[in-house]
Amino acid sequence: MTDLLHAALGFPTVVFSFLLVVVAAYWLAAATGLFDADDDAAWLGFGGVPAGVTLSLLVAVAWLLSLAGSRVVSGPALAAVPVVALAAGWAAVRAAVAPLRRLFPGGGRHSRSDFVGQMCVIRTGAVTSDFGQAEVTAADGSSAIVQVRTTGSDRLGRGDPALIFEYDKDGEFFWVMPYESEH
Repeated sequence: MTDLLHAALGFPTVVFSFLLVVVAAYWLAAATGLFDADDDAAWLGFGGVPAGVTLSLLVAVAWLLSLAGSRVVSGPALAAVPVVALAAGWAAVRAAVAPLRRLFPGGGRHSRSDFVGQMCVIRTGAVTSDFGQAEVTAADGSSAIVQVRTTGSDRLGRGDPALIFEYDKDGEFFWVMPYESEH
């Protein structure tokens, strides 16, 4: 046990040991809800899988390879072990990302502002400046019932087409106006 501790806290493994502690702290914080683990690390070639997962794997694999390298290599070549461990870890995680992508929903992140500029159909009897609902279809084909409002001068009723032109974050509704198709 002391040999493992000595190797983990000795050069070159200590670099990745520190990062492994950071990864453990990240996952403890993520478990409490302090972090959103949805962003990916596409800039490293790890797109489609949350960055927390891929970077944690990268650190863990690089730590393991560095630990093994510190036992096999000695002398001046020891300085190359962290670089080789990081490169080999990156390649291993890059290969592991392809099957992992199937476990995470695709299509990137969506927000309510994606509906701005879309046509919708009014589903309530009328839309006023403080009441109304409409059905809007997203780019992926799914539909949603959303809260809509007019500026007050527009008359919209059940079945009327409308154009979503703005999202009000505070009120959590969309501003709409009559939509006339150009046939």
